[in-house]
Amino acid sequence: MLKNTLISATKAGAAEIQRFFNNNFKISNKEGVNNLVTEADHASEKAIIEVIKGAFPDHYILSEEAGEIVQDSSYKWIIDPIDGTVNFAHGIPLNCVSIGIEYKGEIVMGAVYNPHMNEFFIAEKGKGATLNDKPIRVSDETQAIKACLVTGFPYTYINLPNGPLEIFGRFIRKGVPVRRLGSAAIDLCWVASGRFDGFYEHKLETWDSAAGYLIVKEAGGRVTDFAGKEFSHYQKQLVATNGKIHDEILDVINERKEL
Repeated sequence: MLKNTLISATKAGAAEIQRFFNNNFKISNKEGVNNLVTEADHASEKAIIEVIKGAFPDHYILSEEAGEIVQDSSYKWIIDPIDGTVNFAHGIPLNCVSIGIEYKGEIVMGAVYNPHMNEFFIAEKGKGATLNDKPIRVSDETQAIKACLVTGFPYTYINLPNGPLEIFGRFIRKGVPVRRLGSAAIDLCWVASGRFDGFYEHKLETWDSAAGYLIVKEAGGRVTDFAGKEFSHYQKQLVATNGKIHDEILDVINERKEL
């Protein structure tokens, strides 16, 4: 029932994304630069929460727009109703619903759905990861210099020492392609499916990484913080790779070596 509810909730949110996409909708700005929220974010979130509450009224919910719906439960649903809102607001079809399920502090199930591309990623702890019901695996690339990477740039502290621009420069000056899609959840899923060899970002929120983090791990990848320690979805800094180039990526990020 838990997995079926996750699938239904994810699809319910995605239906709202499709209903509003490239139509007229209200846009407002939260605190900070380019921190948008749209009418569609709220509609997606409402649809998702209604499905979850219908099946599990006593479960804890943490959602980007609604905040915390606190319950005395071992289960917590971590929701991003639209990951990639800036893309969505500009009619760019790289955005998705992302939902992770935490049980006693550990992510045990996650789903990411980009309805524009009809790509539904899902993972369950210990049972692997799939894209549209077909198993996925990370890439086999063994050299960072030959890798295709993806990252994101926060709108704050971008110019700090060893910040996003400096690390980006270390890779691209050596000819390593580094993309920026604008959706961390999609970035993680594309690492899991072998399209990218690695992803790193300085500042993520829990709802950005909760589902995608598990999907990468269940696809055979490795996910850590910038120090190389096991990643928690409550951390800001994340490195996710196929595992084979992970230490080399960490060395570049931490200025221990050049490519």
